[in-house]
Amino acid sequence: MDIQTAKLQVIEAGKRLVEQGLISRTWGNVSCRIDEKSFVITPSGKPYETLTPEQIVLVAVETLAYNGGIKPSSEKGVHAEVYKARPEINFVIHTHQINASVLGAVCCNLRYVPPAAAKVIGKNVPLAAYGLPGTKKLMEGVADVLARSKSNAIMMAHHGVLCFGADSDMAFDCALLLEKVCAENVFLRFMKEYSTEVTDMAQFVEKMAEKAVGVKDFALLEKPGFTSTRKGENFVLSIADGSEKPVVINTASGKSVNEGKLPAEAALHRAVYLKRPDMNFIVHTRSGESLAVSCLGQTVKPLLDDFAQIVGVDIRCAAFDEKNAEKSALQCVNALKGRHAVLIKNGGALSCGSDESDARAVEMITDKNSLVFLGTMLYNVYQPITPVHSQLMRFIYLKKYSKQAK
Repeated sequence: MDIQTAKLQVIEAGKRLVEQGLISRTWGNVSCRIDEKSFVITPSGKPYETLTPEQIVLVAVETLAYNGGIKPSSEKGVHAEVYKARPEINFVIHTHQINASVLGAVCCNLRYVPPAAAKVIGKNVPLAAYGLPGTKKLMEGVADVLARSKSNAIMMAHHGVLCFGADSDMAFDCALLLEKVCAENVFLRFMKEYSTEVTDMAQFVEKMAEKAVGVKDFALLEKPGFTSTRKGENFVLSIADGSEKPVVINTASGKSVNEGKLPAEAALHRAVYLKRPDMNFIVHTRSGESLAVSCLGQTVKPLLDDFAQIVGVDIRCAAFDEKNAEKSALQCVNALKGRHAVLIKNGGALSCGSDESDARAVEMITDKNSLVFLGTMLYNVYQPITPVHSQLMRFIYLKKYSKQAK
């Protein structure tokens, strides 16, 4: 294929994947074969929405060599393994899609794919052994399953999936169908376990909260949370649904600047800004996956390696008591130490970042890890990433990748 055409197809596919919610921010990667010796791939740490052909990197299949100052994705090796093993494949995408991540985190092969989907995906989807992102071990795990499977998709333990095809449309369709099939697998498991039907992930979360976590009237806990942003010596606190006017609060005194109504949660946000000068935006998520997991009141370890990178080596849980707001807020901030998120007992999660984009990314991956944690409860398999691997990924992300992504 012509190099320029291949680069444009990679850019188009990346944007489509973002639009469909299969990848976000700079996560995942996309490649297209040029010939038997080379392929082009997305760069490391660059957002898909603004990619240009000049940023798409040409890589050698056998040596992974490339020219120029732009680094290709660190996952170029797993793409090369697909091209080496499957000469009929011309397009590969690596996603961190949510439903497939549930099965990948419980180390589960997808042994059965319905006939219609199997025409695109294959009759089953194998699981590659875990390896740190961009490492030889991850490449070897992918190569191993490629040697014994003709599937067009591979789940990588704790690390998302590879989907591939003869062209971009086939690879894209494979990813979309895989997400549907994985969801159906989860729903069927739930039906067998609890004799109750669920038809979408939101319903699955609610029913898991009620049946496995033991929450009564889960819907009553789902109320709007607050967001806030630091503004010089003050911070602006807003309720997510816009039902009340934002309140401007002086960080030092904790008093309202614009005479707005001061909710108890203001103490929680203020405590973060006082203790964490690196945080400038906070999102309090009080719905869905994180809310269900927060009801357990326990520390949750990384089940996804992007969680270890972006959030921390685990996420702790602390109680916030509105009647004793300042003292309990300090306990929550202590639980946040060295991390970008904390679970609030029966109250979801507080996700923090240097700006809104970073805080939203933390929120997204906290929800995702929480959903996967519910999956481990359903499948009765809890195999988090090891502390050593979590610490290593967190260190590399903070020192290198997060700065590169800016």
